[in-house]
Amino acid sequence: MDHLARAGEDMKILVVGGTRFFGIPMVNALIDAGHDVTVATRGNNELSFKGGVKHIIMDRTDADSVKRAVEGSSFDVVIDKIAYSSNDVKALLPNIKCDKYIQMLTCSVYAEDKPCINEKEFDAAAHPLVWTDRTQDYGESKRQTERAAYEYMDADKSVFVRYPVVMGENDYTGRLRFYVEHVMNGIPMYVDDRDFAISFINEKEAGEFLAFLADKAVSGPINGCSRGTIKISELIAYIEKKTGKAAVYSNDGDAAPYNGLQNDMSCDTGKAKSLGYEFSELGDWIYELIDHEIAKVG
Repeated sequence: MDHLARAGEDMKILVVGGTRFFGIPMVNALIDAGHDVTVATRGNNELSFKGGVKHIIMDRTDADSVKRAVEGSSFDVVIDKIAYSSNDVKALLPNIKCDKYIQMLTCSVYAEDKPCINEKEFDAAAHPLVWTDRTQDYGESKRQTERAAYEYMDADKSVFVRYPVVMGENDYTGRLRFYVEHVMNGIPMYVDDRDFAISFINEKEAGEFLAFLADKAVSGPINGCSRGTIKISELIAYIEKKTGKAAVYSNDGDAAPYNGLQNDMSCDTGKAKSLGYEFSELGDWIYELIDHEIAKVG
């Protein structure tokens, strides 16, 4: 059945990953929409959704484990939140049938940082394919992840969601907390360029946008990010103002998480807007989140 004909109907959906961070609001939104949701994970985290879901146990990095778990199964939509290499895709898609495949990706697939990056600036279908496991080159790993999907799915049945850094109260990476802890405790940090501006996306919207796309007539890459940007210097200055502490900078200090920017970076979300989805203003939530992190550290 053509997945576009299912728009607006309850669907059978497989979510690969999704038990923490922005996976939780994503699955909750799918449940709220009335979909029949199955979650596939390693089983290491408790399921804490607002409603019932089916649960498959598998190790995404083990092709045999994936095959045993899903071989021969069929879904209207697969939302793949934890594909990090071409081999991850190769382990899943040949063993499963779906009418629509949504892959969670990153703005790191784009070759350079700049304002208002459009989806057309990386064409995964034209990218040379290399079958590989997960590597330290995050951007190239994600390019290969996106490229590999075209080996198994028609282009009009595939959606590739590209996000910048996701922030939220449930962020287990500790990237924002790094700045809060270092400023509050006077720990030297190395920040390579404080005056580049960067865009982020809130965890709730990151999850809910993935769920929103499940029954939409859309294909190909699509950006998602909050409207507006913030300079790293502005982020740090806000922490200094709220805590009364001064940041300590040193070339020998701990390397800051958002180092490596080449320019101001934001994404064009016009394609999402054309579907009826409007992302929030960055300023509407980021300062409240910083306040939350300050309270947690304090």
